Amino acid sequence: MFVKRKISDLRYFRQPIGCLLFLRRHFRYNNRFIFAANLPMSDDAQLLPHRTAIDEIDRQILTLLNQRAAHAKAIGELKGTGVVYRPEREAQVLRRIQSLNQGPLSDEAAARLFREMMSECLALERPLTVAYLGPEGTFTQLAAIKHFGRAAQCVACATIDESLRLVEAGQADYAVAPIENSTEGSVGRTLDLLVGTSLQACGEVQLRIHHHLLCRHTDFSRVEVVYAHAQALAQCQNWLNRRLPDHVRRVSVSSNGEAARLASECDTACAIASQTAAEIYRLHNLAANIEDESDNTTRFLVLGHQATLQSGHDKTSLIVGAPNKAGTLNRLIEPLTQAGISMSKFESRPSRTGLWEYLFFIDIEGHVRDEKVQAALDALRERTAFVKVIGSYPVSVY
Repeated sequence: MFVKRKISDLRYFRQPIGCLLFLRRHFRYNNRFIFAANLPMSDDAQLLPHRTAIDEIDRQILTLLNQRAAHAKAIGELKGTGVVYRPEREAQVLRRIQSLNQGPLSDEAAARLFREMMSECLALERPLTVAYLGPEGTFTQLAAIKHFGRAAQCVACATIDESLRLVEAGQADYAVAPIENSTEGSVGRTLDLLVGTSLQACGEVQLRIHHHLLCRHTDFSRVEVVYAHAQALAQCQNWLNRRLPDHVRRVSVSSNGEAARLASECDTACAIASQTAAEIYRLHNLAANIEDESDNTTRFLVLGHQATLQSGHDKTSLIVGAPNKAGTLNRLIEPLTQAGISMSKFESRPSRTGLWEYLFFIDIEGHVRDEKVQAALDALRERTAFVKVIGSYPVSVY
């Protein structure tokens, strides 16, 4: 029967269409598995090996994460009631991760992932309480989360003063306070508070600042007032001058988070704030990235009761008091330059105490326990009446 069918199939070759019919029939009955193998794979079939591999990798990652967490918990038990947060150790871990990273993740992405992992592990030892200038949605809150991770318990404060008082009173472990902006300079209130506080700087955060114009609706013509922190208004001044009608008022408030909160309560108001604030207060983004400088960055200090050890890549912040006399600057700088110590900040402010005419806020490279830094500070104390070490801390990793 099989041979007869093959011979009878010769009739298909009498016309071209017959050839095609024969080939179709031939593949259907005799080579259907070979034919199927030559068809392109579906998207799901192509993705399956990768998804299977990812599932297995995720299983391994979860196992390793829990192993790491168990070790962190054991360390916490050994420490007892001692200090659980060591900024220098965390900085060393993050720099080591970046040095080991071979991609495709960027160094910054790898550091962010490990920061969150360390945050969760640290919370197993003891959750940290971090005070910041609120309300929710401020850039200071974003800086606190960047530095401590999302496992930290962040407490919003009405002022920078209040955030430091909470730590001084033992009601919070650390405070995060803005110290300077790349375009608008230092935050005066923070500098003034550093003179009198007993807290020590134990870390710093560098945060890229992107300002957005936020509103309850999308009709820009209805806007009559813009709320923002004074520095945000200054950082967006050129954009506002070009785009805002003359009748729209600009009102300075205590923080950009507060600006967003006010805008969420009024149809004729908008705010300059972060995208996080837009999400928290359910505001529309009328204009994104309205800052005048694209590399706009704010630096924050982390303040607590503890002194940090050397991390290998540190910075020390000082306050020096000196009279307004000829040659004062040279006398202050000379011990640092002779020791080969670089300065990353040098700013003067009038003294509010009346004891010295000027206070100089200085950031230098190195740790207060480094021999050459100690020698330079000793020489500096011999030349002026007031030297306060705000703290030595690891340079921001990312």
